[in-house]
Amino acid sequence: MAIHSCSDVEVSRVEEIFERIAGDLAMIIDREFTISSIETDSLDARPAGADEIHISFKLGFQRPDGILHGSLLVPLNDAICLSCYLMMVADDAVARKRGQTWLDNTTKDAMLEVGNFVAGATDSGLRALGVEGVEVGSEGCQGVRPDIRPALVYDEGQALIVGRAKATLHDFPEFEMLLILPDLGQ
Repeated sequence: MAIHSCSDVEVSRVEEIFERIAGDLAMIIDREFTISSIETDSLDARPAGADEIHISFKLGFQRPDGILHGSLLVPLNDAICLSCYLMMVADDAVARKRGQTWLDNTTKDAMLEVGNFVAGATDSGLRALGVEGVEVGSEGCQGVRPDIRPALVYDEGQALIVGRAKATLHDFPEFEMLLILPDLGQ
């Protein structure tokens, strides 16, 4: 996997999208959700979430010439917490559900709704930066095993903009999120 430096525009996009995702979700779940130490690179392959199961919140970037694809990877435990808080589950129950490796239907539905908020935040972040002709929508979510790259409609070798951010949700331990964006060329 080759790593290339990013333009200032690409770095700004990643930072804006991460901040919008954290801000929108914090407002909806009524819990602190902060982002720090964002790093941005251009890669020629999809990155994988390390060491644990992740949820891939899949994103579609609709343009006049077709749809490009991206994703936000969040560790399963933290995605469960976001989903539970969206359902207004109490803190002690969220802490118990955090360690689960299976999802009930209610949590799955809430996770899909988290994906809608992620897509909306991504869309509004791009619009705030003046990106025109692109509409971002959720394409669902899926579990991804440790160290396995998420499934995307993607031609190997194409440039992807990848942001890595440290995140903190409520009083749980810090975790890493990966934002995978297609090269929008603007």
